[in-house]
Amino acid sequence: MKKFILIIVIIILIGLGFYFIKNKEKAVPAPVEPVPVVTEPIVQVPVDKTKTVIGTSVEGREIVAYHFGEGDTELLFVGGIHGGYSWNTTLVAYRLMDYLLEEGTTNVIPTNVKVTVIPVLNPDGLSKVATTTGRFTKADIRASQTTQVAGRFNGNTVDLNRNFDCDWQATGKWQSKDVSGGDAVFSEPESQAIKNYVETKKPDAVVVWYSAAGGVFASNCHKGILPETSTLTKTYADASGYPASDDFDFYEITGDMVNWLAKINVPAISVLLSTHNEVEWDKNQKGIDALLKYYSK
Repeated sequence: MKKFILIIVIIILIGLGFYFIKNKEKAVPAPVEPVPVVTEPIVQVPVDKTKTVIGTSVEGREIVAYHFGEGDTELLFVGGIHGGYSWNTTLVAYRLMDYLLEEGTTNVIPTNVKVTVIPVLNPDGLSKVATTTGRFTKADIRASQTTQVAGRFNGNTVDLNRNFDCDWQATGKWQSKDVSGGDAVFSEPESQAIKNYVETKKPDAVVVWYSAAGGVFASNCHKGILPETSTLTKTYADASGYPASDDFDFYEITGDMVNWLAKINVPAISVLLSTHNEVEWDKNQKGIDALLKYYSK
């Protein structure tokens, strides 16, 4: 009897042993085949087609042109040629960009027109008075009158609006002061940048904002005012309420940008804001809208 019980126990133990061995084998996971690594192609970020870097300043800051609309007739608006001295001209250019985006380009710009805005032609001068880089507001301007005057000039202490090819002189006038017109015509990278853009793109009309005299002035470089420039002057002035003038005769101007544009037969006007610290957007919006309507014909 004892032998029979012993045999039964041995059989049970052997069975249990096989049971645990079998389940242990099941618990061991099968080896996992390595997953091949698939290398995805690098996706390039699309270039922003709404803006173009047209050059850099003396101190290496970008000069940017922003484009709105797809038409063949290009209207070019330029602010900030006198940098920190006329910082409000940059703000009116930014306000134009906001206006086009807020209202929708297709609602403001005729289908046959493209609007290009260069808000800051003299970024080095602007940097002297703005406490922030890039887009700024009126609250970001912190400068004494002396610093603001210094902001009129570029990194080479050149008055950019004396560096263009119409009656250029190495020493020009600003009010009663002597100012540098540069070592030669278009000696400055900023004036070179706008020259290259104009000669390449050939805009149909150009508006350049300055301050401060409160008026719209036609361009001319000894060949008489272009008929289209006369129309530009009257159209902008009548709509905005600024007085129109055929000539800026407060003092002698040499190397002026819009007069150079006249020399190469590009219709152009100077719009001078009334002060150095106001945008006068209501007036300028009306002038801009009138030009867009005129060029929609």
